[in-house]
Amino acid sequence: MIAKLSRWLILILILAVPILSVQAQDSGDRATYLVQAGDSLWSIAQRFRVSVTELAAVNNLENPNQLMVGMELTIPAVEGYSGRLTSLPIAYGENLDWVSRKYRIAPELLIRLNHIITPNELYAGTSLVLPEGQMASAASCFLLPEQLSPLELSILAQANPWQIASQNQLTQTLQLLPGEPYLGLEEVQTATLSDLTCPLMEVTFSPQRLLQGKTAVIRLKGKAGMNLQASFFDRTLPLVEESAGDYVLLVGVHAMAVPGLYPFEVQLVSPENRRALLSQMVSVGKVDYPYDNPLTVDPETIDPAVTEPENELWASYAQAFTPQKYWQGAFVFPSPLSKDYCLTSGDCWSSRFGNRRSYNGGTYDYFHSGLDIVGKEGVEIYAPADGVVVFAGPLTVRGNATMIDHGWGVYSGYYHQKEIYVQAGERVQAGQLIGLVGSTGRSQGPHLHFEIWVNGVQVDPLDWLSQTFP
Repeated sequence: MIAKLSRWLILILILAVPILSVQAQDSGDRATYLVQAGDSLWSIAQRFRVSVTELAAVNNLENPNQLMVGMELTIPAVEGYSGRLTSLPIAYGENLDWVSRKYRIAPELLIRLNHIITPNELYAGTSLVLPEGQMASAASCFLLPEQLSPLELSILAQANPWQIASQNQLTQTLQLLPGEPYLGLEEVQTATLSDLTCPLMEVTFSPQRLLQGKTAVIRLKGKAGMNLQASFFDRTLPLVEESAGDYVLLVGVHAMAVPGLYPFEVQLVSPENRRALLSQMVSVGKVDYPYDNPLTVDPETIDPAVTEPENELWASYAQAFTPQKYWQGAFVFPSPLSKDYCLTSGDCWSSRFGNRRSYNGGTYDYFHSGLDIVGKEGVEIYAPADGVVVFAGPLTVRGNATMIDHGWGVYSGYYHQKEIYVQAGERVQAGQLIGLVGSTGRSQGPHLHFEIWVNGVQVDPLDWLSQTFP
């Protein structure tokens, strides 16, 4: 950790030294970019962290439509650098040190090209500006085990420790820290070092940028048989090995999470009992959920003395992680209404997930945790997917309610029912009749409140009705 901080302090001091001004480009120093198919002036400006106005001005572009594939643009505000630039998205687990090692580019040049102030700016999915001509092909990756010193590693690998340090842009061998990824050891033949290769090769987020109230799918590729756990929003989430070396995690983002950057950590234990920790900031974006008209309800149903214990009880049923996945494909519609018609027209719900709410003249401190599907009293309610019932009974706010565990941390919930036809512990199948629409609990009329939980967080049910997870 001390070595890491020292490297960042050195690089910040380098940035503090006066460097060539933009005017140097007039004498031949010029950073350029070759326009690719699909580029726009706005996307290029975003990628290279400059304003559209500045980019247009320095290239004498009076009309954005003048942009053509193959055109070479000057990139302003890249001080003291001459050459063609490109950009690549930052993958999860990559930081400045690793990118510097991977492509053999000096970290101070990366900082200069990307105007980096703090390491937290390099979060998953952001574009990193790189010098096109200096990029080398990525070398193989290894982890230094905790039980080995750099000297012991070099002896076993029959390699020079200074060579390994130099290849990884390090000034001393003491900067080789256990658990971090490094380059090299391509020609190691020693059988005892065959387990040093990086156990985690690829991490992908879908969508790349997480959003309020949405479900994200995180996939990891690595060695088979690893124990993987992720930490996000103060929750520890286990990953499931779908097939040999392919791992998956479903993450729910709270509908009222403050937009910004959050640390996402993955702890891994390889089959060889090697431990590593990957950590990087990921972006959570805002969704413009609408505001419902103020609602008037029974005061008891918004009394914290009633709501807080019930909320804690309800949430407790959605916390357990079942390693078995019960569902297959997209969830079926829990109502007799036509799923295709409802998803296309949007006429089947009186209130959607995430809508901000105010009760009895109060402030908009609430959000709607599910999807209200219209229906007369006595209309059938169907299970949207296979699962096991974990709760079925009356509650003050939710009325007659049911919750089903679908495995892998995914649950579905049903409020305000007139009748419940299942009981806790019962195994249900997709399309099975589980109850009837009613108006019990905090309700202003008959309807089905349908919600989805993903690893302890309520998310938009429409996503689960319109697409397949994972």
